[in-house]
Amino acid sequence: MKKFLSLTAIVAMLLVTVTGCFGKSDKKTIGLSISTLNNPFFVDLKNGVEEQAEELGFEVIVYDAQDESSKELSNVEDLISKKVDIIIINPTDSDAVGAAVKAANEAKIPVITVDRSASEGDVVTHIASDNVAGGKMAGEYLLELVGENGRVVELEGIPGASATIDRGTGFNEAIKDKLNVVAKQTAEFNREKGLNVMENIIQANEGIVGVFAHNDEMALGALAAIEAAELEGIFVVGFDATDDAVEAVNDGRMAATVAQQPKLMGTMSVDYAKKILNDENVAANIPVSLTLIKAE
Repeated sequence: MKKFLSLTAIVAMLLVTVTGCFGKSDKKTIGLSISTLNNPFFVDLKNGVEEQAEELGFEVIVYDAQDESSKELSNVEDLISKKVDIIIINPTDSDAVGAAVKAANEAKIPVITVDRSASEGDVVTHIASDNVAGGKMAGEYLLELVGENGRVVELEGIPGASATIDRGTGFNEAIKDKLNVVAKQTAEFNREKGLNVMENIIQANEGIVGVFAHNDEMALGALAAIEAAELEGIFVVGFDATDDAVEAVNDGRMAATVAQQPKLMGTMSVDYAKKILNDENVAANIPVSLTLIKAE
């Protein structure tokens, strides 16, 4: 009887062990910190990450920083506590994100940045469009549309974000000594703020013929202000090629938008996460191509 009980116990233990082995997931986990999901561009980026992660067999934990650097840091600390294998960060601010990157560095979790870079901390690779080239592309096209000495407005993104700095740099290089920037003001990549800022600029300035906004959300806000004021002959150029902006371009309401590929960025970030976790060498910067979508 004792031998029988002993054998039964051994079999039971084996069954528990086998069941435990089959129940355990071997999937690696990606932590994704997005600057905001209140912008269709970053929703597309997130979707690219999630779809490619499913394709390649990764788990994904997504956090929305809601454009707040303090929340971003808290989110990354949460991902660290969950012991994710790699973290992909789309920073709210290139300088402020340094604390989050350094926290991941201390935990020995590799970091990839997407769309916006990090000024501090060790990042394995950065995946982004050439924002300087995109800003230059927008500036050159706006110059072509309005002619030299045209009075134009520049709506800037979140101060300190690499996209803001780079797009502004490229735009101003293209128009230097050729266009007259009568107003340059941040609207923080936000449509409502783009509307409010543009309303104030219109009231304070006459003869505006062009607007360059660092993203489509601000461009669409500016467009709404222009249309509400019943002004004509103002060319608006945005950046990101969101669905609403492309529709506005096709309708002839917006002049153009610089097309990034956010979903591709998300896909590529997972591809490179896999390479990094497989100890493959990757380049420090991975460019994503740009095109200009303009009214026919």
